[in-house]
Order: sequence, then structure tokens, then C-alpha cells
Amino acid sequence: MTLPIFALAVSSSPDPLPSRPLPLPALHASHGGNWLRQANSETGAVSKGEAIMAAADTPVLLLNAPLVANRLGYPDLSGLDLLELFAFVHPAHFCVPTPRGLAQALDMKEPDGDEAVPEFLQNAAGALIAAVEDPEWFERAGAWSALQTLERLRWPWAQALKPHVARPEKAEKWLFSALPEWEEAGERAPPRQVELPPADVLAQLDHLTGEGSEKREGQRDYARDAARIFAPRSKAEAPHIALAQAGTGIGKTLGYLAPASLWAAGSGGTVWVSTFTKNLQRQLRAESRRAWPLKRPDGTPPVVVRKGRENYLCLLNLEDALQGGFQGRPAILAQLVARWAAFTRDGDMIGGDLPGWLGTLFRKRGIAALTDQRGECIYAGCPHYRKCFIERAGRDSAQADLVIANHALVMVNAARGRDHAQRPTRLVFDEGHHVFEAADSTFAATLSGQEAIELRRWIMGPERKNRGRRRGLSARLADVASYDEQGGEAIETACEAGKALPSEGWLGRLAEGDPCGPLETLLAHARQTVYARDESGGAEAGYGIETEASGLPGEIIEAAGAAAAALAAIRTPLIQLGGRLEAIMADPPDWLDGQGRARIDGARHSLSWRVDLLSAWGALLERLGGPADPEFVDWLAVDRSDAREFDVGIHRRWLDPMKPFARTVLEPSHGVMLTSATLTDRIEDEGKAWDAAIARSGAAHVESSPMLTNAVSPFDYASRAEVLIVTDIKRGDLPGLAGAYARLIEASQGGVLGLFTAIRRLRAVHGRIADRLAREGLPLYAQHVDPIDTGTLVDIFRDDPRASLLGTDALRDGVDVPGRSLRCVVLEAVPWPRPDILHKARRAANGGSAYDDRIIRARLAQAFGRLIRGREDQGHFVALSSAFPSRLLTAFPKGATVRRVTLDEALHRIENGLIGETTGPGSLPQDAQIAGPLGDSIPDGFA
Repeated sequence: MTLPIFALAVSSSPDPLPSRPLPLPALHASHGGNWLRQANSETGAVSKGEAIMAAADTPVLLLNAPLVANRLGYPDLSGLDLLELFAFVHPAHFCVPTPRGLAQALDMKEPDGDEAVPEFLQNAAGALIAAVEDPEWFERAGAWSALQTLERLRWPWAQALKPHVARPEKAEKWLFSALPEWEEAGERAPPRQVELPPADVLAQLDHLTGEGSEKREGQRDYARDAARIFAPRSKAEAPHIALAQAGTGIGKTLGYLAPASLWAAGSGGTVWVSTFTKNLQRQLRAESRRAWPLKRPDGTPPVVVRKGRENYLCLLNLEDALQGGFQGRPAILAQLVARWAAFTRDGDMIGGDLPGWLGTLFRKRGIAALTDQRGECIYAGCPHYRKCFIERAGRDSAQADLVIANHALVMVNAARGRDHAQRPTRLVFDEGHHVFEAADSTFAATLSGQEAIELRRWIMGPERKNRGRRRGLSARLADVASYDEQGGEAIETACEAGKALPSEGWLGRLAEGDPCGPLETLLAHARQTVYARDESGGAEAGYGIETEASGLPGEIIEAAGAAAAALAAIRTPLIQLGGRLEAIMADPPDWLDGQGRARIDGARHSLSWRVDLLSAWGALLERLGGPADPEFVDWLAVDRSDAREFDVGIHRRWLDPMKPFARTVLEPSHGVMLTSATLTDRIEDEGKAWDAAIARSGAAHVESSPMLTNAVSPFDYASRAEVLIVTDIKRGDLPGLAGAYARLIEASQGGVLGLFTAIRRLRAVHGRIADRLAREGLPLYAQHVDPIDTGTLVDIFRDDPRASLLGTDALRDGVDVPGRSLRCVVLEAVPWPRPDILHKARRAANGGSAYDDRIIRARLAQAFGRLIRGREDQGHFVALSSAFPSRLLTAFPKGATVRRVTLDEALHRIENGLIGETTGPGSLPQDAQIAGPLGDSIPDGFA
């Protein structure tokens, strides 16, 4: 596929046309105040009320309208958002959605302070409009046609752009005609069995790191060890398994890409590298360019990024949206996405080259509606099948040397992949410490109202008439039903049986005690049981609540039997339908062409998935009221957010999810490596440090003995990092906690990553300190507060060294912010595991409190790992916990100094950049500190 990529031609015009400020009012709102500039006047500070009135009176220029509305406390605020204009003019181009980021993207001078932003917005708008007049405007294709539609949709920017976008001489192709088609390729031969001599691996590593680069012995040892998973397998179901810990700074990416690229070239096979975060996928794509070109001589890509279907643009959904499926503001979003679709590299909407902030500008879940969220793909029945981004990625990956995927996709593909020949046999799980959590989710079973209603829609189609494409089995397989009588009867029977599943309004009926059908009746009894048994206080606090699935009342057991019978009545005709489809494929009628065969094959895959789902639900219900199965943990739950119920369900998890992982993923493989900077448990008894890693890798459930390797970080933590445990912030003292965060950010002058264990405390702290910090020129952003996706928040944080960011678990892992932008990590509390039913069961089976300690040490190690990403990085790790147990301190790297100090002492050390020093200018008196290198004894009395 050859698509234009804007990033390769940002400044294609040697002499860009001069731009003039757009003569419209401009408004900027921050936590430090609000500033308004009229079309031809000076900028002035205004109150929130004046700002809202100005925006209501006349269209004003804004940057990130939802964020401005959030800060003004006026959700209905609208205007001319420069981010929307940027998305139209430069689709598929990266831009940090801040004045600073926009200035960098447009190669303009950054505004000097908040008061200069309105004037900058006028100049930036003028520059963007001038860009569309440039004869060398790279993204001109399709712009005029899109603008005509956007004008009809009353897009605010249409009138301003219309005079400047020239009508093309030739009619522009419709997007769906312009996109290139993928081509089928022959099946790839199985990989040859090759050996990788250590000398060749090291030579390849030297090639990848570059001539004249430093030869790091830790990286060279790591590469030699990684090569061992590519050796020929000597016994079926006994793969080579390597557990490789690589401290930050080792260079593990190139360490495993060196043998991987050597093996792929020698064997003609495919290596899969799996990650847990999208951020690492982006890094891997960039690093892989050292080993592989962007394209092979035949035009095919040697490196492919694979994600779940829900990450990619669905062209059929987009077509429906463009033709009336979306109304109002979402219809404008669809047009901007169509502009992007013409220039995207691979159609990846989540973490790809679609700006992460685009969907948040439109408030509703428009982006999700343009992907295949519900597994409703009709495959070859789709008119855009030959141009589908998802199908292209699948075919490219079958011919690729390297596939960059994620843990969930690898496991789902192994468990229910359509093509067994494409299942990976050489696997590297980077961020391997997350494999356990990914397996836990993949191999779980959940029978909930939300899950059941999605199954009903897949079988029967939407209950309400709408303009979307969602159709039931009858519509998707109408030709089969008309040709094959038995197949038609199976479809009809399945649709009739599907009426037993929950329907629209099921949650309201449960709350009113008026369920309809056997599944709703079961969920109503489950809900009643959960509320009756709850002793957590979560019901009053607005949190989700749960109870064990044991000692259940007779009513729920009886309801479970009726629900199981209803599910079996659905499953049986689906199995029969699958059989009829196989028969049609085996003896195809004359009218069944190649496209029809592909469509039926896709339908068979979807049917198999739903049959397996129904089987899992049936097994779950059969266990209710019976003896406990030691392999599983079952419970009932009511899911709530801010006291609002959104689901009720019955859950089952494996006590040890690595058992199905080993059977499904490890045993069919020939070589697997799990690697991470925090793979082992950081305990003083190094002989037992690997025990948890082996247990959480699945290696204990296969015949192979894992190879263990540990590459120690080369960073000098003693001189670059310091751990400060603040002892005088009382637990539950919210004002004290907020004050501590504000003072720490001021002492560090920004660059603080604040990690919270509870969203409510995060929001409360942010609300108390954001204005104060803004007045000091220190921007503060926060997950669950700012209407910005997490990836974009990290981009903003990385881009501005004076910014700080507050977040929860998602920021503790996979955030890579090297340099001055992150110089202090502040932990709000010890990250104790949530004592839910599943955790308590695993805790009891794995050593009690020692199991908790392993989890906490791993979380602390990951949080600390955000701080030092490069040799020149330095900073402080602050824990605001007076009761920080000494036994957890081994989570931090050896050599890093740990001090228990008061808040004032911590502020002094941060403000003066003191790390590891005990005496000298600006330091505190020796007797004022309780300190010691890691491994020294710190009295438990101070815990």
C-alpha cells in the first residue's frame, strides 16, 4: 500500500506564502485566568462570565474548545477551534494540542505567556488558511469536496476557508474509490531451521547500534541470551523459554531485534514482538527501521503493527456515517476522519497517526463508532473489503519479518484465530510483567447485561430503526437462508431463541424489580444478592460492589438453571448453522464466487466465537450452587461509576490464568521470551527473586525449563536519583495532601508526575491546586479531569518542562518521558492492591501478605522507572506516606539513597537539586536525616 504520509513533506514549499492574522476575536482560558483579544485591539484579562458572553455573542478563536469549556465551567461553549482547522489542513500529522505545540507544528514563535495566546491564535489561524493557498499544499486532494459537505453541515470554519480552497480542475475521487486495494499473496513457506552463532548476533547488534556507538556488555550479553529462543525446537509442546530482566538503559529493544532480524532473514519466518502499551509499539516501529527498510523492493512492508479490530477505521462504518448515519457535530467528525483516511499510514485510529485529541473535540464516542467495536464485520460481504485497513494489516503480517502486536491480540489470536498457519511461533513479550494481567483478562468469562445485550444485537440486529449498518444474522446471511433450507431454519430458530436475552432498558427494569426473560431474571436476582450481602460500604460511597458466588439463595440457583437452558437454546441452532455453512463451503453452489466464500468463512469464524462464548456462560451457570472448583474464582458484581449502575454480571476467572496461557500460547510456540525491567521480585533473598517471575510467565506449566538472565541497569542511581519518604502527611488529610503536591511542584518548577491510587483524591487535589500553580506559570493537567485522552496528556507533559501531570495506574507503566520534562515522581500513597474477591483468593493461594508485597514492590519499581530514562536524567521519587513499610524499600534500585524526611526537608532537597549528598553547601545537617543506601537497615519504628 502506498499512501502519502504528511510527515515526509511538512515543509514542501521552499517559500511559504506570507500569512496575515485572522481578524476574529480570540479567547484563551487557563487556570491562571482568561484573556480575550478582539479582532483589532489589545488583549485584556476578562472574568469567566465575560469570556462566556463574548463566545456567545460572536464566533471566537479557541484552542481545544472542550478544555476551554471545562475551565470556564460552561459545557455548551463553542467557537472556531484551531485544532479542527489543523485536522482539516494537515490530516495524519502530529501536533501537541497546546499553544506551544501548535506553534512548533506550524514553525511559529511560541507565545510568551497566557496573555500572548489570543494574538498567537489569530496568527496561527492566518497561517493555516495561508497554507491551503500554497501551490505545494501536500494534503490538497479531496479538500474542496470535503469543504462543500462541511459547509452544508455548518462547520464553523467552512466560511473562513471557502474563499481560499480552490476548486480542482478535475472532479475529485470519492475516498472509497481513491484508496488502493490490497492483493492476495501466496501462502508463506514454513520457516527454515537455522542456528544463530553468537558472533553473528553480536555483529548484527553492532550494525543496528551504529558505527562508533558504545559497546555495552550488558546489551551484548542480553542479545546472546535472546538468540537462544530462535534455536530449533527438539520436542513438541516444549518451546525454548527465556525470562530476561533488562534494567533501564540496557537497550533491550535492539538487544532482541538483533537476533530476531537475523533469524527472520535466515529462516524466512516471522517474529512477533508483543507489548502492553501503545507507546512502546510506537517506539518499536521507530527502532525497527534500523533493521528493516520501510518497504521491500516489491513494495511490501517487512514490519507491520497489528492491533485488535477495534483500533482500526471501519470503512463501512465511515461510509454510513458520511451518508447520514451521523448527525450534527458527529457528522463533522466523520468528514475530518475521512480527510485523515486518505493520508493515513495504516488506518490505526487508536495510538496511530490519527491525532488522539480529535475524538475528544466532539464529546461523544464518535471515534469508537467508526471502528468495529462489536465484532460485526461482514468480511467479504462489505463493498470495501478489498480496501479494508484491517484485512490489509492481516495480510501484510502474514508476509512480514516482524509483527509488532499487543499481549491481548496475541492471546486472542492463539485462542480463536481464523488462520492457524498465521499463529506466531517465535514470540517476544516485551513489558513481560504484564503478561499475567493480559492472560487473566483474555481467559475470563463474564455473563453480564452488557455482554448479553451485545450478543442479542449480533443475532437479531438492532431493536430500533436506525441508519447504521448493524444487522442481524437474517440480513447478513440472507442468501444462505434462501439457498439452504436447513441453514435458514437454524437462523430463524436462533433469532427466536435470542429473544430470551436482555433487551433495551434492561437496567431500568432490574432496578424496578420487573425483569423480562430468563437472563434478566437471573441478573435481577444477582443484583439483589449483591446489595443484600454488601458490607464494604461501597454502596453508599458510589463504588461497584460484589459478593462471592457461594451459599447462594435458591431463587438465584433456579434462575441460573432457566438461564442456562435459554443459552443452550441459542447455542444449538448456531452450531447447526455453522455446520450448514461448512457444507456449503464443501459443495459450493454455482452462485458462490470467491468473495462469497470469504464472506461465509468470516461468518463461520464469528459463529465459532459466539458458540464458545455461550459454552463458557453455560459452564459458569452450571457451577452456581455446586461445589467450589479450586481452579476458578466466581463472584457476582454490580458495576457502578459515580453511584450510577452500568452493568450487573456473574464473573469467572482462573485462579492461575497462566495455565490456559501455557496451553494456548506457549506449547504451540517454538521459542518465547518474556522481558522487562521489572520481571523479578526485588527481595533481599536473590535465590527466590525468580520464583514469582516463573510462576507469572506460565513456564511452570510446560515441560521446558526456562532460561533466566538478568542484565543490570548501567545507570548510576546513587548520584542520579533519590527516594524521599515524607513522614508528616497524615493519611486522609486531603488539604495537607493537596498542599504537599502544590509545594512539591513549585519546588521542582514543574516536571512532576503525580500518581494516585484513587480518582476521587486526584480530582480533589487538582481542584485545590491548579489555579495556584497556574499563577506561578506552572501548568497542571490531570487524567479524569481534563477532557483529553491519556496519550495526548503525556504528549503535552513531555512537550513542556514546566508542566505537571496527575494520573492513576495508566501513567505508572509505559510512560516514557526522558529529559527535564520529568524530574520528580510523587506517589500519593503506597499502592496497596484492592482487596476484591479475586485478589483475596489469589492472596490466600500464594503466600498471603507476601503476595501483596510482591505486587506492591512491582508497582513501586514501575513507578520509579518513569524517573530515570536516560544517562543524563536525574530527579527525586517522593512517597507521601508516613507508614511506608521498610520491607518494600527493596523495590528501588540498589545504590539509590532512601530518606525518611519531613515535607520541608523534601522540599529543600528538591529545590536545591540535592541527590545522595549528606553534607556540603545547601544540604541539611546529618542528624536531621534518616538515610541509607538501599540494603542498609532502616528501623521499622519509622515505618
